[in-house]
Amino acid sequence: MQLVEDFLSAKEEQEIIAAIKAAERNTSGEIRVHIEAKAVKDHYKRAVKIFSQLKMHKTKARNGMLLYISVLDKKFVIYGDKGINEVVEDDFWEATKNSIQAHFQKGTFKAGITAGIEVAGKALKRCFPFQKEDVDELSNEISKG
Repeated sequence: MQLVEDFLSAKEEQEIIAAIKAAERNTSGEIRVHIEAKAVKDHYKRAVKIFSQLKMHKTKARNGMLLYISVLDKKFVIYGDKGINEVVEDDFWEATKNSIQAHFQKGTFKAGITAGIEVAGKALKRCFPFQKEDVDELSNEISKG
């Protein structure tokens, strides 16, 4: 797997986008996925930079969550905005990470990403339930670097 484009098929990408849309139907929380070949710096710092570049900090409730994946490094980071961190359970990030990691270790990347989206979506629903005036504030497309 040399290229970001080889990480997921077009069909798998569409299934991930569908999982994001399904999760966001129940919450005002916003979920994004960003994939790149290799981090040019510390993975966490890179995730924070991507979060900012995608303007995920501009959601009304500061409830954006980014799943950053560095393909060649075989690393991922889940980064959430302060609105999420202030209200989620202590094990939220660990539960989300574990659901992704279990699949990634088997090489089932699409399944790992969608599992993480589902776990995060359920927690976001509890903390940020969908209100009829909510709008989709961020793109659901997978970004690539």
